[in-house]
Amino acid sequence: MSETFHTDHQVRIAVLTVSDTRTEETDTGGQLIQKMAKDHKFIVSDYAIVPDDVTIIQLTISDWLGQGDIDAIITTGGTGIAKRDVTLEAVQPLFEKEITGFGELFRYVSFTEDVGTKALLSRATAGVAHDKAIFVLPGSRGAIKLAMERLILPEIQHIYSELTKH
Repeated sequence: MSETFHTDHQVRIAVLTVSDTRTEETDTGGQLIQKMAKDHKFIVSDYAIVPDDVTIIQLTISDWLGQGDIDAIITTGGTGIAKRDVTLEAVQPLFEKEITGFGELFRYVSFTEDVGTKALLSRATAGVAHDKAIFVLPGSRGAIKLAMERLILPEIQHIYSELTKH
């Protein structure tokens, strides 16, 4: 049985950088996500930088979940184990379903191709809320590039199709 994807739909994403120190000029991670998305013909519907604050992260994502011109949300930053790393704590309660394979595969690919055993410190994850995919990525450009190239870009059209089929 062949699957049909909504291949004519340009996926629309929102990019959220979580950082106490980044500005638009210094947010190389958020810029990389936007560039890679645009290079793959996705539309960047919104972009924001917020501090490492659970309430502000949740409010921003909740606002985007209510917008019809956003199909997926990609966050970067705040996924480590330091005290200020609270992105996971902010985003995970918003998930209706968690895509556990994303975090597992991200850590596996990171381990085998890039960072070795340090990969176990990553709390990257993904999930679904309001028929939108949410990807929670680390803040490093290497991790972003890896997640985008190996996991998100090859699969996001399929995820969109699954979330919007009737």
